[in-house]
Amino acid sequence: MTKILIGIDTGVNTGFAVAADRGNGGELQQVESLSITQAMEKVKKLIEKWGNENVCLYIEDARQRTWFTGGREKAQGVGSVKRDAQIWEDWCKEQCINFNMIHPQNNSTKYKAPLFKKITGWVGRTNEHARDAAMLVHRRFARF
Repeated sequence: MTKILIGIDTGVNTGFAVAADRGNGGELQQVESLSITQAMEKVKKLIEKWGNENVCLYIEDARQRTWFTGGREKAQGVGSVKRDAQIWEDWCKEQCINFNMIHPQNNSTKYKAPLFKKITGWVGRTNEHARDAAMLVHRRFARF
């Protein structure tokens, strides 16, 4: 049975990635950056197609991050990302969607495009947010 894994990197530019786990880990199918509402609509459509029991979101939870660098503007951005993590968690609970909140230190992030392509084999264009979302589900074995 195919399981659909969706990676979400929260923020103004929501990283969104889809991987299909056919027993061999998450093979990337989609990697992009969207608005939060666009990402939520795509999640709904994937659930309609594959069934709620076969879809699970892996959401980076910035609320668990305790280390920050940068000035006041950076701190405001961090607050926004933390709020978005809470919105995603609340939305998944309200919609009865399978999800896991992932501690940032438990995800490989901030890969530059050339290394990301080498690791994942993904040849499409990406930005940092999309790549971070993809790393949440690439080669992850479904546990739901």
